[in-house]
Amino acid sequence: MKYYGGCDSGSTYTKCVILDETGKMAADVTIRSRINAVLSCEESLKLAIDQVPNLNSAEELAYLVGTGYGRNKVPFADENISEISCHAMGVHIADPSVKAVIDIGGQDVKGIAVDTDGTVLNFAMNDKCAAGTGRFFEAMAKAFEMDLSEFSKLSLKAKNVIPITAQCTVFAESEVISLVGEGKPMDEIAAGIELSVAKRCFVMSKKAGAVDKITLTGGCAKNEGLKEAIEKVLNLKVIDLPIDPQLMGALGAAEFARQKGMAKAR
Repeated sequence: MKYYGGCDSGSTYTKCVILDETGKMAADVTIRSRINAVLSCEESLKLAIDQVPNLNSAEELAYLVGTGYGRNKVPFADENISEISCHAMGVHIADPSVKAVIDIGGQDVKGIAVDTDGTVLNFAMNDKCAAGTGRFFEAMAKAFEMDLSEFSKLSLKAKNVIPITAQCTVFAESEVISLVGEGKPMDEIAAGIELSVAKRCFVMSKKAGAVDKITLTGGCAKNEGLKEAIEKVLNLKVIDLPIDPQLMGALGAAEFARQKGMAKAR
């Protein structure tokens, strides 16, 4: 049995997926990215390889594809493919019925339209401002003195929404701290934060060609408050994927590796 790997070197998390010849997932790993992308990739690959009894090192993979922010840093990679292409393919593997994706990464937000074969039809990207990204939510959770999982559920309790007017992460954090200091209900402030991000996703959803449903990828896909806000603002059903949405880039990279490795062997 041959194995194929995908390593997604993100600014916040590094993910690795290994597939066998049939496309079955043999291993998956998600770790916090270190300041050195090479070390993060090496660690995630080692942890993934440890899950596969017949593998001893990354060099034994039949084909390895690197993707993500640090895709050029993936050791032993046979090829590097953009995270946009890999997220599209990953979603296609997870649920072929989904054709529109909003990927909320650590540093940017992307809208991706997926074709019937998992390739990219169209995409849009907001990488000029960190507002609405994973780092933004980390900053907001810190301002609330909560961890991310606590913060992501906070807005679900809100009966009202306190609008957040600042568009920049730094100013939004300052505005949130001021509102908390004024004694405003924290759940209503959180609802305002989720709503402001959902509005930023509106343009991305249009570029992704969303008509009736969309899915979220990246760590922020686990944010229940954001999912609810996106459904309200975009008037779209947010589809939950059957595989961890944070793994979509690595899964797509591994599937590309499987396709390319098997074609090479013919």
